[in-house]
Amino acid sequence: MRLLAAALAGVVAVALAGVLAGAGPALAEGPLPPGAVADYQLGGGYPPPPGVTVVVRDSTDRPAPGLYSICYVNGFQTQPGADWPKDLLLQGPDGAPLADPGWPDEFLLDIATPEARAANMDLLRPTLQACAARGFDAVEFDNLDSFTRSGGRLTEADALAFAALLVAEAEKLGLPAGQKNTAELGRRGHEVAGFAFAVTESCHRWAECAAFTGVYGADQVLGIEYADDLRGTFAEACADPDRPGSLILRDRMLAPAGAAEHVFASCP
Repeated sequence: MRLLAAALAGVVAVALAGVLAGAGPALAEGPLPPGAVADYQLGGGYPPPPGVTVVVRDSTDRPAPGLYSICYVNGFQTQPGADWPKDLLLQGPDGAPLADPGWPDEFLLDIATPEARAANMDLLRPTLQACAARGFDAVEFDNLDSFTRSGGRLTEADALAFAALLVAEAEKLGLPAGQKNTAELGRRGHEVAGFAFAVTESCHRWAECAAFTGVYGADQVLGIEYADDLRGTFAEACADPDRPGSLILRDRMLAPAGAAEHVFASCP
């Protein structure tokens, strides 16, 4: 037994030395596959370009066959045209539901109290269940930053509390959850809400990539830059030492391949 224990100790020591020396393949410390190359297909699914290994599609769409697929859910605002109870929407100064200024057909969910958060969670649960049933591997929740557009009616703490509910519900279904944008959270998105990875738009444009890669690690961040609003060139974005491991260039409306406005490129 002493000889066996000594042999095992030697194997462990050699393995540990290899890890410390950087030997062997790098392992991802989150759900996204190492060396991921993503495509962001919210404008409609299409066969991904060669080399793509991760695809994000809307919750109403289907996963990309054979690839790591992330389900997009508008977690903090309504989808356009959604029939949502008025009393679960945030009310503006005039008593009408408060719309996102940039997307006037999306209304902010009222997440200011535990009761309102629980009721809105009940309405979002079927969407998460559908993501899992269709075979998605993970989920991203959009508009986490809606509290910044609430005129002070919502706080960061409200957003984190609701995010924690969403993350917990997704995890029950086997879906790791991704933080969407909201660099001002720092580490709180990961440590308080429990997000496992991140999806960020225009982080190079606004010089905030490190706010995500410094928390989740570059391999667990998917980045999208938009062709109509670059800071410099896409090549310069790719050369940013703080950039996400997967950084792509897309058109603003995320049009499917074959559409005249479609743009897709990825960093080498």
